[in-house]
Parts: sequence; C-alpha cells; structure tokens
Amino acid sequence: MPEYLRTVIVTIHQFVSISETLWLRIIGRGNVQKQAIDELEALTPDNPFRKAALELLYNLQQNLQVTPNQDEEDRELLMPLAPLYQQEDREQAIQEGEQRGLETGIEQGERLVVENLLKVRFGEIDNELQAIIEPLLALSPEEFTPLLLQLSREELINRFC
Repeated sequence: MPEYLRTVIVTIHQFVSISETLWLRIIGRGNVQKQAIDELEALTPDNPFRKAALELLYNLQQNLQVTPNQDEEDRELLMPLAPLYQQEDREQAIQEGEQRGLETGIEQGERLVVENLLKVRFGEIDNELQAIIEPLLALSPEEFTPLLLQLSREELINRFC
C-alpha cells in the first residue's frame, strides 16, 4: 500500500499475550479470542480495564443486535461474553443492594433513636409525637438529637407539625 495511506496489516494471532493487546485479541478468532476472554474474565471485578472493556463489548453487542446482517463470526464473539456481562450485572446489583441495605439500616437505627428519646422524655408516643418523627428524621442526627433533648413536648410539636 502507498505510504500516504498509513495502513498496516495486523495479525492478531501473533500478538504477545499482554494487557496492552487484550482488547484486540478479544476481537480475534478461535483460541486467541478464547484466551483473551479468559484473561478478561480473570481480571478482578474492580479492575478499570475490565469494566471499560466489558462496557465497550456490551455496546458492541447492542450495536450488532440491531444490525440486520449479523454474521456467525459476530455471534461467536458475543456468546462467550454473555456470562461476563451477567456476572458484571450481578456484582453491580449486589453492590447496589448492599448500599440500599446499609441506607435502610441507618434509617431504621435513626428512627429507633428518635423513638427511644421520645419515649424516655415523654413516656408513651401518642399520635402527636408520632406525627413529628418523620420531620425529625429529615434532619441529621447532629441536628435532631439536641432538639429532642432540649425542647419541651409542646415546642417539638409546634416546631414540626
């Protein structure tokens, strides 16, 4: 080819198995591709290269699915990657679930603190005191704790109802 085209022919199957060539080896064929996918799978879930590669491959999959003339080679590339997408989705769902669980636990703990402080100070929690719990919980613990300890029952009800 003429030099001004700056074209090179790349033989992916001759690449050295290093992280810098992983992306190209994934779009290779046969054993080269299988080995590259295994290497990608072996990367830790928090590895930024793994996340970026899976995101790019997922985008490629989405683009190929809307392509009317999807050939066998495209399907062969994407089939072994499906478990990786699913694993990534599961890990993300677990992380989100753990985060939601943590937030729920903190909210429940704060509710218990507010309810216990109200019970200790005023005895039973009647309907009027029950009505101020949600507005109190909208504040941070640093804000609601002094109010619960310092304000009278009437002051709390007037302030939060």
